[in-house]
Amino acid sequence: MSPWLVFGGVLLVAAVLWYRWQSRRQRRKTLLAKPLSAEQREVMEKLVPLVKPLPQPFRQTLEGKMNLFFDQVTLRGINGLEVTEAMRLSIGAQACLLVVNSPAWYDTLRNVLVYPSAFLTGRGSHDGQFVHEGNHATLGESWARGPVVLSWDDALHGGLDAGDGHNVVIHEFAHQLDALSGHVNGIPLLRKGQAYAGWEKAMLDAYNDHGERLERGEQTLIDPYGATSHQEFFAEAIVAFFEKPKALRSEEPALYAQLAELLALDPAQWE
Repeated sequence: MSPWLVFGGVLLVAAVLWYRWQSRRQRRKTLLAKPLSAEQREVMEKLVPLVKPLPQPFRQTLEGKMNLFFDQVTLRGINGLEVTEAMRLSIGAQACLLVVNSPAWYDTLRNVLVYPSAFLTGRGSHDGQFVHEGNHATLGESWARGPVVLSWDDALHGGLDAGDGHNVVIHEFAHQLDALSGHVNGIPLLRKGQAYAGWEKAMLDAYNDHGERLERGEQTLIDPYGATSHQEFFAEAIVAFFEKPKALRSEEPALYAQLAELLALDPAQWE
């Protein structure tokens, strides 16, 4: 075969790949700039009041990232559940809240499986790639490269109550962030300039304090399930960061500061 034919073939492949990359890039840019409709925004705010105090620039970014999320991720109803627009808006808003001001993204996630209510798994362990809550009646699961599995009853309740410290969607998507490092271990990909030593000290100090309080029979700000492991503590700490930010900043200032730096957000300052 002529070297010129080979060279021409290589150029053709490169041109096709470049065109596809440009198309994807432009589509992403268009989706990120697209706002929700007034009707969608009203439903989102009703089902996820946690978004209401977001500063206006973040509100605009959240809506764009939700559109990107819906373009990439399919929500699939299980056991006869029909996924509605309201369900998509509730789950999408809660999931995108974690990355509203962060370059992190759920790159490998393609499916969210939604059960009507708590579901049975029959699994009782994790192997570093798989994380789940509970041995039997389960509210949510998060696989390292997807999917995320949710109970709609609990996802709905977690979104509606913005201050109870329980949110299965934020919890499971915190695991997705954790998994971007290649391991689900409570050590996510830190922001540029964020020191690992500072992260480790803040997380371990707070985790150990959390466990000691539970051993003494005390109530804890972060859900007791966080004592299960470092990765579960990370997920529950992020729930508290969004739902009880002022209390978390007061009780665990170093942990709050690390989460604020990681997510580039400071919800304790939001009105």
